[in-house]
Amino acid sequence: MTPDAKLLAQLRDAVGRAHVLTGDRATRRYRKGYRFGDGPVFAVVCPGTLLELWRVLQATVAAGRIVLMQAANTGLTGGSTPDGDGYDRGIVLISTRRLTGVHVLDGGRQVVCLPGATLDVLEQRLAPLGREPHSVIGSSCIGASVLGGVCNNSGGALVRRGPAYTELSLYAQLDEDGVLRLVNHLDIALGDTPEEILSRLQVGDYGADAIVHDPAQAASDPYYAEHVRHVDAPTPARYNADPSRLHEASGCAGRLAVFAVRLDTFEKEASSVFYIGSNDPDDLTAVRRHLLTAFERLPIAGEYLHRDAFDIGDRYGKDTFLLIDRFGTGRVPAAFALKSRLDGWCERFGLPGLADRMLQSLTAMLPDHLPPRLRAYRDRYEHHLLLKMSAVDAEATRAFLDTYFGGREGDFFACDDDEGRKAFLLRFAVAGAAVRYRAVHAGEVEDIVALDVALRRDDRAWVEQLPADVAATMVARLYYGHFFCHVFHQDYIVKKGEDPLAVEHRLWDLLDARGAEYPAEHNVGHLYRAKPALAAFYRALDPTNTFNPGIGQTSKRADWKE
Repeated sequence: MTPDAKLLAQLRDAVGRAHVLTGDRATRRYRKGYRFGDGPVFAVVCPGTLLELWRVLQATVAAGRIVLMQAANTGLTGGSTPDGDGYDRGIVLISTRRLTGVHVLDGGRQVVCLPGATLDVLEQRLAPLGREPHSVIGSSCIGASVLGGVCNNSGGALVRRGPAYTELSLYAQLDEDGVLRLVNHLDIALGDTPEEILSRLQVGDYGADAIVHDPAQAASDPYYAEHVRHVDAPTPARYNADPSRLHEASGCAGRLAVFAVRLDTFEKEASSVFYIGSNDPDDLTAVRRHLLTAFERLPIAGEYLHRDAFDIGDRYGKDTFLLIDRFGTGRVPAAFALKSRLDGWCERFGLPGLADRMLQSLTAMLPDHLPPRLRAYRDRYEHHLLLKMSAVDAEATRAFLDTYFGGREGDFFACDDDEGRKAFLLRFAVAGAAVRYRAVHAGEVEDIVALDVALRRDDRAWVEQLPADVAATMVARLYYGHFFCHVFHQDYIVKKGEDPLAVEHRLWDLLDARGAEYPAEHNVGHLYRAKPALAAFYRALDPTNTFNPGIGQTSKRADWKE
């Protein structure tokens, strides 16, 4: 029996033949990233229990192959998919989508999440308890996993919570001596052997007396709510390579095989939404600085939209908007999976982008989906801020905004429930709109350069001014993001015939000159080069370079060989 045949037999014995996929067609859904990333794999394996996952890891490591862990495959920088060729070993891509499970602790104040648990499911589990997860509508809508957020220290729209972070996790690590070890840092007594630990965790076989509550071990970022208030600090509030937020599973980017994380949850509170528009960016700066420094409670969320992003999200994100508006977030992961299958079918018949063009034509014929006051502000103002405040701060917020905009061109209105919900839905729809634009206008677009940028907290000149020669390479630019954290998503739609990589590197130079950090929350994936501190963290976690090699444009070869 050849080594390949032996490994395939071991993988099939571990999880069952139906859950080991080979061949380009069967593996496409897993190999190809949501926005970026593609490459060959030896096999895709979908374990159904934590113990099966452990056995798959053992077989893969013993065979000298690469382990590529993947949760929901919703990342934007290709961090959980192969990156072309250049690997010196075959890749076993392990999908954790079947490993669902959420254990509620301490009346809902904490949770333990297994690898396949999604933010959407966690949000539903916590809702009856009056609690929320770290992130809500946004990545949760497309089925993003809880563990994916932690492993990539993802941020989000909620101002008070900062990056997803925990010091409590259960993971497998391959030491430099080639031994695979299971490390239980959940602070939950589950036994001594991997078999006992994983079997008990799978079914929640532990009581309150097995759970240690150590205040020295954080299950969320304990400092961010204060950190973000420092509006005159010459550094960004949060970014992926921040060494203070790299700890074992947190920020590991697949360099460990994470089986579970333990996380804090947050009290759900009533809120009010204000929609602010202005043609002067200094107005939004003044609002940000005041609300971060003068109010006892931080804003819940503050999302920025430029008018151009509004327009492209309105037109090219309409189907996503309507899907969530009519059916809720629970249907979205299935819809994205169906869309992926349709794309694969179209590609096989030489019709790439057909599904996107058909959806675009269909949704264009549907009635207007945005409230009239949002439309009116779009026509009047270039810069838009969606502000969500605690209900108890609503009157104080209204009074401040009334006073501030009393003698200025900018203005605001308090949203009713429908307007507030749809304003934030539009902001979410913008995130995927550039991808749709690229598919529909393939003859005009070379590619998208999507940057995820953390500006200095004291940066008042946050509106980007591009040199004319750089701007001339682009069809359109989309600016949107988490304004109070000064984290911006900047999507540049590059003209046909231009070099997207050269454009990207020029943009990096401009950001470096402004003291920005990038990526802010989508992690390096295969798009960004890991800075020295982050690369050193990866190397310490994975000294043999077996888990997700090449991430952050590091070596793809065994033992970190160049």
